[in-house]
Amino acid sequence: MYRKYIKRPLDIFYAIMALVVFCWLYLIIAFLVWIKIGRPILFVQERPGKDEKIFKLYKFRTMLDIRDEKEQLLPDSERLTTFGKRLRSWSLDEIPEALNILKGDMSVVGPRPLLVDYLPLYNNEQRKRHNVKPGLTGLAQINGRNAIDWNGRFLCDIQYTVEESFFLDLKIIVSTIKKAIKKENIMFNDTTSIYEALKLQSLGCYKDEI
Repeated sequence: MYRKYIKRPLDIFYAIMALVVFCWLYLIIAFLVWIKIGRPILFVQERPGKDEKIFKLYKFRTMLDIRDEKEQLLPDSERLTTFGKRLRSWSLDEIPEALNILKGDMSVVGPRPLLVDYLPLYNNEQRKRHNVKPGLTGLAQINGRNAIDWNGRFLCDIQYTVEESFFLDLKIIVSTIKKAIKKENIMFNDTTSIYEALKLQSLGCYKDEI
């Protein structure tokens, strides 16, 4: 009942309130990104949503477009700016995802949308995270965020698809705000770890740790 009739109107309400109340913050961050990092101001990337349907995710840019002599992007650690780190530490790079929520690609609460490249590497259990819309925040984010391993994060995601409810969503939203203010459990570069973990799993070399 909650997922079918109540959650979507609440998502729209929350997204509109965020855009209206914090419009000044969006403008300030957009201006600072333009000055310190350059255009485009938004980082746009395809991600899998509910039922693995692909959508375009919006974030504020945090990295420079620096390439080597072969026109290949340098590692994230070399392109991530000090200003970008600050945006990430407060999770402010994520706030343009309110647009994704309005479009219906995402919910306020749900499993975080990961890269499209990971889709072929999930096992059947891990794929269940796509039974619901991805979220701006989720159960994994209030249970250790990036400080827990990928096994813990996937378990949280799957648990959420089963236990999704109004009160659980409210708990996650309140807890997320507290953690963002305290800047708890932030880690910037963990993309490689999940890719390597899923790749090893697909080869049958990585089981319990995922």
